[in-house]
Amino acid sequence: MNDVRPCRADELERMLAVVNAAAEAYRGVIPDDCWREPYMPFDELAHAIASGVAFWGYEMKGALAGVMGIQRVQDVDLIRHAYVLPELQGHGIGRELLTHLQSLSTGTMLVGTWADATWAIRFYEKHGFALVSAERKAALLERYWAVSPRQIETSVVLERSSSAAP
Repeated sequence: MNDVRPCRADELERMLAVVNAAAEAYRGVIPDDCWREPYMPFDELAHAIASGVAFWGYEMKGALAGVMGIQRVQDVDLIRHAYVLPELQGHGIGRELLTHLQSLSTGTMLVGTWADATWAIRFYEKHGFALVSAERKAALLERYWAVSPRQIETSVVLERSSSAAP
């Protein structure tokens, strides 16, 4: 059975395995000085959860196949850490997760991603998000995220208003 469900505290290692396997797509695409090994270490995942990111998972045949987080920050909902196992990408798992998170949001949703991750940008645009201007991007990243100036420089932000259809 395939199911979107909250991620459990006992599956943090599996969540990291999904994130780090999927993040390999960024290797050689994002600037070298923004790449880390592993892409997401355990303490970063723990910090995200402690900071209020609620992770949802897509379970396929009893195993976690994708994860995506949502975090309320001030007056917006942020999509955080959206990843699907590479061998299962393109099968609707990301769509199912995003649709579920959109159903939880009553206001504006924002998502940040790397500017050179064109596949991620297309995914969010296909699901009702629109790129914001470069000037607005910097202001949004500074207000709602805790990221470095270099990440601000090399990222984009997409927005979906509450009036957009899921």
